[in-house]
Amino acid sequence: MEHEPSRSLQCFPPTQVHKFTREVLIGNGVPSEAADTVAKCLVAADLRGIDTHGVNRIPSYLERIRQGVLDPKAKPTVHQVTPVVAQVDGNNGFGFVAASLGMDTAIEMAKVYGIGMVSVKHSNHFGMSAWIVQQAIDADMMSLVFTNSSPALPAWGAKSKLLGVSPIACGAPAGKTKPFILDMAPSIAARGKIYKAQRRGEKIPLDWALDENGRPTDDPAKALQGVMLPMGGPKGSALAIMMDVFSGVLSGSAFAGHVTNPYDPARPAGVGHFLIAIKPDLFLSLDEFKERMDYLYQRVVGSEKRDGFERIYFPGELEHLEEEKRRVQGIPYTTSEVDCLNKEAELVGVPLLNS
Repeated sequence: MEHEPSRSLQCFPPTQVHKFTREVLIGNGVPSEAADTVAKCLVAADLRGIDTHGVNRIPSYLERIRQGVLDPKAKPTVHQVTPVVAQVDGNNGFGFVAASLGMDTAIEMAKVYGIGMVSVKHSNHFGMSAWIVQQAIDADMMSLVFTNSSPALPAWGAKSKLLGVSPIACGAPAGKTKPFILDMAPSIAARGKIYKAQRRGEKIPLDWALDENGRPTDDPAKALQGVMLPMGGPKGSALAIMMDVFSGVLSGSAFAGHVTNPYDPARPAGVGHFLIAIKPDLFLSLDEFKERMDYLYQRVVGSEKRDGFERIYFPGELEHLEEEKRRVQGIPYTTSEVDCLNKEAELVGVPLLNS
């Protein structure tokens, strides 16, 4: 089967992609430090193979800037509530910048008091949650990372969009083995897989989504007009509600279906986040904690495999292996994706992304 011209892949070194992304952001009025943070986080997603949350998001973010619903120059501010609790106001700037400051604040509190909790309000989409978890791991901290998002899921038994496909993320450092990083959405399948099936003219499983009339569909176009389905039925729906409680209700941000889609440049997003950092040596030494994490890793990956499985992976390990590969081989983008990114570069007069 021949590939469409738009599907042909070009690979780029991550350093080149970071520089390109940073320059395009600066060209759109984003301060240098913030541009570096956003570029780093988007490239991190592409390196881990989470292409739906990588550099291809740039055009949608820039359109929001052009429409005046995202402030590129906004600086988040911190309000200390108690010695272990703080709130960050994102001031309608990039979610990456607000969340990064939030986790830094949580980590500093945890260093002193063992735990730090930060609520973030008036924020925007922050991409892949795993980068915030990794920020905590780099500081030898455990973490919980929640966010809410625009409507994509129905409440269980309903047919209209209300809840976000909001990722549940957490992590813990390890010693000689891979760290524990969980970053998952409460839907059966990622929406990016439905877009992929649509591009390739493929059908999707009937349990992935409902059409706009609330009926199961194997047509990706109809699925995109309808709703995603939660994993585990009412369990996935409940997890999505939990994200809204901790991220939206608690923070004072938008919630209950009122978060704006990051691709909709009509109004501010009003996203909320909930971040916790935990010092892992509260009850035993850090070395012992890491040794126990290594033992857990070995027990998991060393489990007896059932038929059809060649290897057992620890949460986050597949993405870690993909990152190792892409750091050597480069990050792959389709020709159409590169063209779309280069249009943004042309608008602000920065060098194009060329292989």
